[in-house]
Amino acid sequence: MKYFFLLPITLFAWIFIQANDEVTTTTRPLVSAENGNPVELGKVNWLRNLDEAKAQAKESGKPIFLLFQEVPGCSTCRFYGSEVLSHPLVVEAIESLFVPLAIHNNKSGADAKVLKAFGEPSWNNPVVRIVRNNQQNIVPRLSGNYTLAGLVTNMVLSLQIHGTEIPTYLQLLQEELSARQSGLAEANLSMYCFWSGEKNLGHLEGVIETQAGFMNGKEVVKVKYDSEAISLKDLVAHGSKTGCADRVFVDDQKQQAQAAAILGKNKIEKEGSFRLDADPKYYLGHTPYQYVPMTQLQAARANSLLANRQSPEVVLSPQQRSLAKYIAAHPKAGWKSWINETDLIGAWGEVEALIAKGK
Repeated sequence: MKYFFLLPITLFAWIFIQANDEVTTTTRPLVSAENGNPVELGKVNWLRNLDEAKAQAKESGKPIFLLFQEVPGCSTCRFYGSEVLSHPLVVEAIESLFVPLAIHNNKSGADAKVLKAFGEPSWNNPVVRIVRNNQQNIVPRLSGNYTLAGLVTNMVLSLQIHGTEIPTYLQLLQEELSARQSGLAEANLSMYCFWSGEKNLGHLEGVIETQAGFMNGKEVVKVKYDSEAISLKDLVAHGSKTGCADRVFVDDQKQQAQAAAILGKNKIEKEGSFRLDADPKYYLGHTPYQYVPMTQLQAARANSLLANRQSPEVVLSPQQRSLAKYIAAHPKAGWKSWINETDLIGAWGEVEALIAKGK
């Protein structure tokens, strides 16, 4: 019965991404991995002149994303460039929503003058300032926090204060990173069909990640969620209403009590070993969107949208949407499925290499 849905879902996705005759075939549908940057600057295409950045900010109405960075730098500086400033969605957001400007904090000349104007120390770890075209801070300078979550939160806050609409993909990235930093709760809900479970649970606010699989002889969906955004009680209540919570497998006593309040104690069991389904994210996995690298939260939402015959592009960035169209125009390029992939930097690098190979 499950495979009854395969053909219409697949056709729907192909029809949707090919509906627009204007297919993006640029050589840079994703963030360029080879822009000549030193590792400390990541993959962002930076301006290097403050006056030029201020002029662009004034003309575009965008804030300036000002990075003070040691180049060449210490291990912290290299990490910030290779792991934070190379994340494809962060790079896209910096380049499209801000005017990116990099100032080396260990150079003389123009760099030293800008450093002095902002009162920044030389030979320092990375500092990010998001400023207006008059050099005034929009949010406090970001220093000492070298995490991806810290940077994205700062970016989102600055855009809110600046009056810029926050794109959905950036909102979801901030939500996922913050939740993971705080620590995700986890529960396993059993049901008659885990594909339906991912469909019905993956769109809930606070649900960060879903995985379909087997536990204790049952089909289950392993749900990782932000307990501050949704309680297990509410999660199970929704699952029960949609036929996606016959039993709950959790070890934590507090979680057991929350689930028992909805299902009763006899429907709560301790966790067993989990075996991932061979056909993960069923609705997403049977469309070309599986070849677009996404965060786990994006994938959960996209899978639910496709299951409901809706476009997943609302949760994707412009460059991810561009890639989807490129894939539609080049279906035999040897694309690889990225479902459940957590290394987005590596995934996007492989996609770019495949695109370059086909040029």
